[in-house]
Amino acid sequence: MNDELTTIFGQPSWRLETENVEAFVTQIGGHLGPVTFCRKTNPIAPFSVAPWAQEETDATLPPMLKSLRGDFFCLPFGGNETPFRGEEHPPHGETANAIWKFETREENTDGSTLRLSLETKARPGRVEKTISLRAGHDAVYARHVISGMSGAMNLGHHAMLKFPDEEGSGLFSTSGFRFGQVLPGQFENPLEGGHSALMPGAEFEDLDHVPLLAGGETDFSRYPARRGFEDLVMLVGDDTLPLAWTAVSFPGHGYLWFSLKNPRVLRHTIFWISNGGRDYAPWNGRHTNVMGLEEVTSYFNLGLAESVAPNSMSERGVPTTLPLDAATPLAVNYIMAVAPIPATFGRLARIEALDGENVKLIAENGASVAAKVDLSFLDYV
Repeated sequence: MNDELTTIFGQPSWRLETENVEAFVTQIGGHLGPVTFCRKTNPIAPFSVAPWAQEETDATLPPMLKSLRGDFFCLPFGGNETPFRGEEHPPHGETANAIWKFETREENTDGSTLRLSLETKARPGRVEKTISLRAGHDAVYARHVISGMSGAMNLGHHAMLKFPDEEGSGLFSTSGFRFGQVLPGQFENPLEGGHSALMPGAEFEDLDHVPLLAGGETDFSRYPARRGFEDLVMLVGDDTLPLAWTAVSFPGHGYLWFSLKNPRVLRHTIFWISNGGRDYAPWNGRHTNVMGLEEVTSYFNLGLAESVAPNSMSERGVPTTLPLDAATPLAVNYIMAVAPIPATFGRLARIEALDGENVKLIAENGASVAAKVDLSFLDYV
């Protein structure tokens, strides 16, 4: 069965590898991380790991925060502080907190695949997690199949990147979106040691001009920025696109990180900007230069009850939940990848399919690189 666990950054984890990629998946919460891409050439480990990962933490801390790293699947997505019809979900759901059951691990010349499962309790059902690495691909293929559940549900992926400690070293871009909005209401409470920089509820049409609480605007398309603050914004996706993507290029460090999704399943993108704005434990002002690039169908990060109830998005015709049918499993597929780029590359402008296993990554200045990615994975039913 090859179910051996390796403890890395304080968490028992399963290890996967190919010549190109090494990845770990935690037993608690199923967090993907750390991950090293481009192992044969210039190893790149883009994901964050919480600075308290190997420390003793308060017993009341949710398992999700103890494991916090890389990417994890949230069902339901968000804080979930408000119960929903008798369902009491932990922050980001059982999928981000519970102990996953090992099913199989396969390694061959085609790649490496780990299969896990989880029987959920708050809303009884089953989630099957498959993490795959393909030979020759600097990519991770994540698939979650939800079965046995009925009713409205919000969900999402919670990828987190650790940026170089250089202001503006990462350049953001996304496929088309309808509009963006800063989280309405208070994200952090200064009386409790939390600080935010953006104007609550402010809407914007591009990442270059996002309103600040103190007045004026900030260029949200470059990060790290705004040290000492925590903020959250959501981009409302365009579900008419054949596929959607989010990317960060690091020209000074020679690589581009990008993710790909089906915009009719993962409809929106949440940016969680974590740059030392939480003075309370376990954050203690040291969770810096981290950005969550979270692909969701949800009403911001508030939880299931808020996503199901009429809200400022759903009232404008923006879906914030997906319908689940116990008899029809839902597959949520998501790709995260890295590609080497030259220092002259700049910001990613678009992604084009070259053939069944290659894409072309094209910068705003016209520079381009190719990467091996199987786009057909996103259409799996």
